[in-house]
Amino acid sequence: MPKISDAKVAILATDGFEKSELFEPRRQLAEQGAEVVIVSLEAGEIRSWDKSDWGEAVAVDRTVGEVSVSDFDALVLPGGQINPDILRADGTAVSFVRSFFDSGKTLAAICHAPWLLVEADVLRGRDLTSYKSIRTDVVNAGGNWMDEPVVCDRALVTSRNPGDLDAFCAKIVEEIEEGRHRRKAA
Repeated sequence: MPKISDAKVAILATDGFEKSELFEPRRQLAEQGAEVVIVSLEAGEIRSWDKSDWGEAVAVDRTVGEVSVSDFDALVLPGGQINPDILRADGTAVSFVRSFFDSGKTLAAICHAPWLLVEADVLRGRDLTSYKSIRTDVVNAGGNWMDEPVVCDRALVTSRNPGDLDAFCAKIVEEIEEGRHRRKAA
């Protein structure tokens, strides 16, 4: 069971991520001592989508093709509409998410990011939440959708929107420190 101060956390995102859903978990986890690594489809920078235009950018530390589940203690998936839609169309990203789920390590998704969990086919029989507009997608994928600020099912941590970020980040820390959970895709 790693302490958060010894943990290494990947945040998988691409252009169009919801700014607060990447920057706030990165800040909160780093403040507690975790090493946070930004992973994306390509090297360089990725830009947030901020209401109606491109927002702040962040440097990519590693590409998804360069990393392995064994490199990290947790994986965080920020939302926004554009970011998870692009990622769920990329086989390497989906495979990484599925492998992370199968590992039993902490996997956290907020807002529209559960679209990646739908694509990875890991939701059957799992309790989770998401942004309300993708509820039907989650239910059709076999998930038990709940309207709660944070829902955790064996280290699968989900939240609805930026208003839930404090609860989301706190639960990520708690789950990392609990260690691996036994779970496989249903």
